[in-house]
Amino acid sequence: MRRALALLAVGLLLAACGRNDAAKVQSPRATVTTTVVQPSRWIDSIDALGTAHANESVTITAKVSETVDQVRFESGDYAQAGQVLITLTGKAELAGLDAASANYRAAEELFERQQALAARQLLAASAIDAQRGIRDAAKASMDQVRASLSDRVIAAPFDGVLGLRQISHGSLITPNTVIATLDDVSTIKLDFSVPERYLPVLSKGQTVIAGSDAYPGKPFAGTVATLDSRVDPVTRAITVRAEIPNPDRKLRPGMLLDVAVQLPARQAMQVPELSIQQVGQQAFVYRVGEGNKVALVAVKLGARKPGSVEIVDGIHAGDRIVVEGIVKLHDGSAVTEAGAKPQSKPGRR
Repeated sequence: MRRALALLAVGLLLAACGRNDAAKVQSPRATVTTTVVQPSRWIDSIDALGTAHANESVTITAKVSETVDQVRFESGDYAQAGQVLITLTGKAELAGLDAASANYRAAEELFERQQALAARQLLAASAIDAQRGIRDAAKASMDQVRASLSDRVIAAPFDGVLGLRQISHGSLITPNTVIATLDDVSTIKLDFSVPERYLPVLSKGQTVIAGSDAYPGKPFAGTVATLDSRVDPVTRAITVRAEIPNPDRKLRPGMLLDVAVQLPARQAMQVPELSIQQVGQQAFVYRVGEGNKVALVAVKLGARKPGSVEIVDGIHAGDRIVVEGIVKLHDGSAVTEAGAKPQSKPGRR
C-alpha cells in the first residue's frame, strides 16, 4: 500500500513538472518598444544659480536740502533720459539770479563803454583790464546761481523704470532722502558663479539659457558678456556675467534664476532615460539580438539631460535596445516590438 502511494505521488509530481515546462514553452513574448542607437548631437551645459541685475541702476536723491515744489512722476512709470521728475522750491536762488544777472549786465555795459574810450586813447589800458575782471567775476557769480537752481530740478539720468515714489508735494528733503529708484531693465545682467575647473571651457559669447520660477517653462536666452578677473580664494569659483535681452521687462533686478551655459556641441551615443536599468552603482540596458532575444548589457553612463543619458561604453552604433517594457524582461527573453503584427499559428492538417 505504501509503495502504491509513493508511485502515485511521483506520477503527480512528474505531471506537474510537465505542465510547467509546457507553460514555459508556450509563454507569449514580451511586447516592448525599442530604438536603434546612433551618434547624435549633444550639447553639454554648466548649470548654476544667478542673480539678476539691471543694466543700469541708480537711487535718485537731491543734492540740496529743500522743499518739494512739484512731483512729475508716479511709481512704476517709464522715464526717458532728461525727463524732469521733481522740482524743488528755489525762491531765494531765483532772486539771487536776478541780482547776479543785473550786476553782470551793468559790468558788461561799463566794459563796452570803456573799450570805446580806450579806442580813442581816452582811457588807460589798466582800467580796461580791471573792468574786464569785474565783468568776468559778475558772470561767474551768475553762473553759480544758475547751477544752484539746476540742482533744484531733478531729472532721470537714463531711460528706465521708476520704483516706488518715496516723497510727496511739500516734503522737505535732504541729500540723504531717497526719492525713487530708476532701473534700466531693457537688458538684464545675470551674475552667477561656477567652479574654477570650468575656466578652460568658458568664453565670451557663449549661449546662456535662464529660467525663473515666476515663468515656468519659459526660457530666457542670452550670452556670456564677461568673466571676473579673479577667482574667489575661499570658494574657488569665478563669477560670470551674462546679458539677457528683456524687451518685455518680465525679468526684474533681484530675481533668482537658474542658468545653463551651453558648451560647444559634440557627437555622443545617447539613449532614452527609460531604457536604463540601475542596479546599485551599475547601469544596464537590454540589447535585442538574433531571434529577437534580449541580452542584459552593462554600460557606462556619461552626461545627463532631461529624458536622455549619454552612453560612454557598452553599446555601439546600430545596436537596438529596449526602451519601454524592461520590467518584465530577463536575460534571454524573447520580445516583440509594440505595434508589430503577431506571428500566425500554423493551421492543422
